[in-house]
Order: sequence, then structure tokens, then C-alpha cells
Amino acid sequence: MTISKRIAKRVSALADGRELIYFDDADTTLPSDRATDLRRLDPRPPTAQMRLDPLTGEWIAVATARQNRVVMPPAGLDPLAPQAPGNPSEIPSDYDVAVFENRSPAFGPGLPDPDSAETDPSYLGGTALDGTALGRVVPAYGRCEVICFSSAREGAFGSISRSRARTVIEAWADRTAALSSLPGVQQVYIFENRGAEIGVTLQHPHGQIYGYPYVTPRTRQLLAQLDAYGGTLFADILKYEQEGSRVLLSGDHWTAFVPFAARWPVEAHMVPHEHVADFALTSEAQRDELAVLYLRLLRGIDALYPDPTPYIAAWHQAPVRSHRDTARLHLRLMSPRRGADKLKYQAGSESGMGAWIGDIPPEVQADQLRAAIARADAENPVLARSAANGHLVMRSGREISAGPGGARSRERAGATVCGRRRRRTRGRWNPGRAGRRCRGAIRAGEPGRARAVPSRRTRPGSGRRPATGRCPASR
Repeated sequence: MTISKRIAKRVSALADGRELIYFDDADTTLPSDRATDLRRLDPRPPTAQMRLDPLTGEWIAVATARQNRVVMPPAGLDPLAPQAPGNPSEIPSDYDVAVFENRSPAFGPGLPDPDSAETDPSYLGGTALDGTALGRVVPAYGRCEVICFSSAREGAFGSISRSRARTVIEAWADRTAALSSLPGVQQVYIFENRGAEIGVTLQHPHGQIYGYPYVTPRTRQLLAQLDAYGGTLFADILKYEQEGSRVLLSGDHWTAFVPFAARWPVEAHMVPHEHVADFALTSEAQRDELAVLYLRLLRGIDALYPDPTPYIAAWHQAPVRSHRDTARLHLRLMSPRRGADKLKYQAGSESGMGAWIGDIPPEVQADQLRAAIARADAENPVLARSAANGHLVMRSGREISAGPGGARSRERAGATVCGRRRRRTRGRWNPGRAGRRCRGAIRAGEPGRARAVPSRRTRPGSGRRPATGRCPASR
């Protein structure tokens, strides 16, 4: 895979031989030289083992080295910050984006011999070579990498800049290609865990990249659905959702929506319009637009409540050696937060039987998320502002609206920033509110119509007089 000419890739190594790769922003201010890791480290742990569950046919990795992970260290001992006196961290130099092999991996560091039977996908079938399924143990080959989104000590993907988001996406594509080429790796998975409620052990903004030695259970379910339905499953789902009421964001290349059968109180999917199996196959245009839309989605998720929302952002990619023409790259973003002070737990039905019970209708989720994205766009915009009309636009000058229809139809657009359009909006301006955003942002009604979200000052029975000022952007 070729790295974008705008983003530099610099390969290095840590003191124990683990790979370290720096990715520099297109507008980086960092020097090209990087310091050498001079720490004296213990040898890497042995490769973990996997055990076969004969009741489900699923593999369970047993990685005891993970018990030694650092848990919520003080800021001065952040292992993902650049090394400093008193902090012998994992990364020797300051950086924009850094990727390195996990010191306590669930899979790896060992890899099978490229010519051995262990690289064949059928090797990890339900029975061992001698025909027995009970007590089967194999090495947990593979690769686990950490990707740091920033050298800042706190934050998440949604807190980084648009340029930095583009660099991270480039790193995802590069590492997907690299891990897919390793012997024995059958699937590459990219994810971010955010929040202590999810089980995060470090506040530093980072994600992870796994190279699995098998096709994961979730993906096997997906492949079975693809085989049963046909290769147009993703295209048909995308068309169905684009014509419905649950679209959150849409551009030329991507659409984000709340799925029809959402499991979680907050759940959003993002799917590319054209089929691509994984990040390594995405185009420059797809990556550029994703950097904007993904940031807007995450900032909207954070705007749902006064404090940050915990989530798992799971980027699903096609297996390395099968279903490349039908299994499409897509995001599943999930949060257990069902209220400002309430969480959904996987309790008896979900954990015991795998039978999910939803708490919030997906259509209600979509309304809440569109409004939250509008607030985030107003208070923390990702896009450049056009001097011509005050819209939030991409560098190309084209507006990307939130809501059903996206950039294709401004009349059908959902929540937009202050309802700032060329025509007057019905939104009221609250001059006492920071950022002076419209209290009645335009959002989606029925297809082809737009309606105003009533201000708290104008709702029937509120007991308050309507605000007297109009948003300056709508004059």
C-alpha cells in the first residue's frame, strides 16, 4: 500500500525489538529525526495460548501477560506520552501519530512458519488434526498494536484535529495492509475503547489494531448472512437506511445512521457508498471525507450529555482470505449509556443467551443524535467556514449536512449548524447562550420537508415568552 504523499511514515524500533512507526501530519511542525529508545527492557513475554470451547467452536485466548498492564497511572507516568525525565514511556520522541507493538499482547508476538499448516484458515476448524475437539490448545499467533492519536495525555479520537484524523486514517490503512500480509493472520480489526465504563485503563487518546489468527465469531455470523442473502446485502442495507429516518450524516462517500435493529442505547453505523473490503483499499477521497464525518459523529456522541460518553468504536473489515467482494468495511459505534446517569449492562438475557433487549427505539436515538451533532457542529466545528455564506463546508466548498439525504438534499437535511442557510430559518436566537446558536435548528421531518425543533422558550406550556432576537446568520 502507498502512503499519501502528504503524510510521512518513519519506521523505528523499541529497545526490545518491537516495531515502532511514526506517522507525521501533512501540516506537522515536528522534525524528521526521532530519538533512539535506550531503555533496558525485560524480554518479551512468550506467545499466549488459545483454547477451543467445544460447546461453541470459539477460540479463547489466555494471555496472562496482560495482568501486568498499567492501570490509570498518574499523568507523569503515562506510558503513551513521549519519554521524559522520570517517565520511561513506550515512545522515545514527540509525535503526531505513533503505532507500536503491544508489550502485553493477547495475540503474538509469535507468528507461524509461512509454509506450515498453521497458516491455513482451516487449521483452526472445530477439530484438531487427530480428530479430537476436547482439550485442544494452540499458540495464539498474531499481532496486537497500539495506535496513539496524539501525544496529549487525555482525550479521544473526537478531540483531535481534522488533519490529525486524516493521519490516523492513513495509519489504519497502512497497518491493515501490513498485518494482513503476516503469516497466519486471518482478519484485521481496528477499534477504540473510550471511558472507564468500557474498561479503559489509560486516559491517553489511543486505539488498538488486532491481527487475529482466525475469523472472529461476529464476522462468521456476518459471512453466513451474506451467503444466505447474497452479495448485495450491504448495498441493500445502505439504500434502505438512506431512504429512512435514521440517517445521521451523509457525504459523497459515507453515510452514518442508527441501524434498524440497534442493540445499544447509543449505536451508530457508518458505511462507505462504494464497496471496499478494508481500509487498505479506500481511496484518498474516501479517507479525506471520513476524517470530517467521523469527527462530527464522535463529537455529536459526546454532546449527548454534559460529560463525555463512553463508547466502543469497532471498525469491521473483511477477512484477509475470503468474502473480499461482499464483506464491506463498516463502523459499529456502541455506547451503554442510556441516560445521563444510567448504563445498560449485558445482564442475564444478553450475556447468558445472546438475546438482546433494546431500551431506546432506534428512531428516538436518531433524533437525539442529530440534535447532538448540531450542537457539536455549532460549538466545536470540524469543517472550514466559508466567507461567502457562513456555512460549514469542506475545502471543496460543498456543504455536508446532518440528517437524511445529507449533501444530496438540503431540504431533507437534518440538524444543521444554527440553521444557517441562504434562506431565513425559523430558529430563535438565544443571545445569552455561549456560541449564540439557534435554539430551533432545522432538522428532518418527513421526506422533502424541514421543520424547526421548538426552543424550550417557545414550547407550549413552558410559561416563558419567546426569545425576541433572531440568529444573525438567518437575517
